Parts: sequence; C-alpha cells; structure tokens
Amino acid sequence: MDNRSLPAVLDSLAEIRRYVKEAADRAGIEEARAYQLQLAVDEIATNIILHGYKDADASAVISIGSEMSDDALVITLKDQATAFDPRTMQMPEAEDLAKPLEKRKIGGLGIFLAIQGVDRFDYSRKDGSNVNVFEVRTRGD
Repeated sequence: MDNRSLPAVLDSLAEIRRYVKEAADRAGIEEARAYQLQLAVDEIATNIILHGYKDADASAVISIGSEMSDDALVITLKDQATAFDPRTMQMPEAEDLAKPLEKRKIGGLGIFLAIQGVDRFDYSRKDGSNVNVFEVRTRGD
C-alpha cells in the first residue's frame, strides 16, 4: 500500500486529487470513473478538513493510501478528528434532488454524490482514527 500524510489544510486538496488521479491511472481506470473517484475523495477530504478538524491545531494530518488488486483500486483516507461516519448523513430525497438549488435542503448532497460515485464506500473507526474507504472496480463488470 502506498501511503502519504499531508497537513489537514485546504491547500492539501490539490495533492490529494493528484494522488488519486495517479493511482487511478496506474490501475487503468477510465477517465470518467477516475474523475468520479477524485470527486468522491475530494468531498470527504474537504469535510474532514473543514468540519472534522475545524478546531484543530497546525499539527493535524490527513493520510491517504491506495491499494490495487486484480480487479479494484481502493483509496483510504484516515484522520484523527472526532468520529464521523458519512453514511449517517441524511441523504437527499429523490424529490428534493429534482428541485431547483435554492429550494433544496442544505447538507448531505456532496456526501451522497461521493458515495454514489464509487463502487463501494465504507467507514470505520479504528484506534482513534476515522477510516474512509473508496473502491472502484478496474473492470466494467
């Protein structure tokens, strides 16, 4: 597994996106699916930085890792912020998604889109860390 730790600041998002793109390229994932994976990881990383670490000091870090198997690329984000399972966010209702932006309820859309953009999303809390797992199959099965 290839791992990297970055400062938990918005300026790190460009490096996170680059990391995901490079991993997707190595895995042979088509461009559109790689972009969806980048968006998903970016959304969760942004929430970690803005919300999870909002009161943290400058030593806060976010770690990203990748692992390839024969049929999937797995990207893992880890942080030591307060426990938060993105799957617990109230997801927008189908009828809410059809409304104009100004009439939609605030919150949950980014996480909803992130989770929908990958083949598998999982969350766990291990040893004081939030662990967000994104999986994209390398084959179109």
